[in-house]
Amino acid sequence: MEFLIVTGLSGAGKSKAVEMLEDIDFVCIDNMPPKLLPAFGQIVLKSPPESKFAVVIDARIGAGITDFASALDELINMGVPYKLLFIDCEDPVLVNRFKETRRRHPLANEYNQSIHEAIGAEREMIAPFKQRADFSIDTTYLSAKQLKDRIAGLFLGSGEQTLRVQCMSFGFKFGLPSDADLVFDVRCLPNPFYVPELKAKTGLDKEVSDYVMEAEESVQLLEKLQDLVDFSLPLYREEGKSELIIAFGCTGGKHRSVTFAEAMSKHLRDRKVFCNTIHRDIQKK
Repeated sequence: MEFLIVTGLSGAGKSKAVEMLEDIDFVCIDNMPPKLLPAFGQIVLKSPPESKFAVVIDARIGAGITDFASALDELINMGVPYKLLFIDCEDPVLVNRFKETRRRHPLANEYNQSIHEAIGAEREMIAPFKQRADFSIDTTYLSAKQLKDRIAGLFLGSGEQTLRVQCMSFGFKFGLPSDADLVFDVRCLPNPFYVPELKAKTGLDKEVSDYVMEAEESVQLLEKLQDLVDFSLPLYREEGKSELIIAFGCTGGKHRSVTFAEAMSKHLRDRKVFCNTIHRDIQKK
C-alpha cells in the first residue's frame, strides 16, 4: 500500500505531478482540508495492500493549513504509513508562470494582488513541510515532461524499495539543480563540444560517450565516483533517506554530464539499485 501526501508552492507543478500519479494508478484527491487527513488515514489502513492513494494539501486551504502539522503527527500516532512529496520552484519562475497563464495566486486577495508578496507569504507558510518531506522536487529548470519522468521514476517502481536514486545531468550555464544531494563537476574532462563531428550530438550517442571515456582521467574519475556512491548508499539507507539525487554537471549539459549520468545509472542498476535517469538540459541551446 502506498499513501502519498503532495504539497508545495502554487504554480510549482503539483497539478502535473498529480496527472502523472493518476497515470500510474494512484487514486488522487486534490485540495484536501488537513483536518480530514486523519479520517482518510483510517480508510487507507483498511484498504487492500495494492492500493495507492495521493492527496494534495497546500495554501489554497487558507488558514486551515495551520492544522497540517498536527494532522501529520496524528497519522504517525495512528500508525498510518505515508510519504510526503514537496514540489518547489524559484520565485522568479513562479512569477513568470502566473503572468503567462494569467492565473491568480490563491493568496493574492490577502496581499493586494501582489504576486511577489503572495509567493513570499506562501513560502513561509509551508516551509516547515519542506523540512519534513521524504521527496523534494525543484521544477525551476524542469519541463512538464521531465517532472512527469521524475514522478514516474519515484513511484512507478516497487513500493518495497527503501531508497530510490535519480542520476541527473545538467549544464552549469543553466544553473545548479537545487534539489541535488550530490553534485559532481565533470568539466575537467575532454569536451566533445570542440570536435566538429560531435558538437551536435549528445552523451546518448555512442560516438560521444566513447570520446569522453577514451581519456584515462575519465575512466579513473568514474571509478572513484562509483566507489564513493557504493560506499555512501548503505549509509543513506541506514539514515532512512527515501531519495538520493546524484547530479553530474558540465558546461552545457549535453556531452560529458550525460555520459557520466548514464554510466552511473548503469552501474547502479547492475547492482540492483532502483535508479532513474534524467537529462535536464540536453535539449537546451
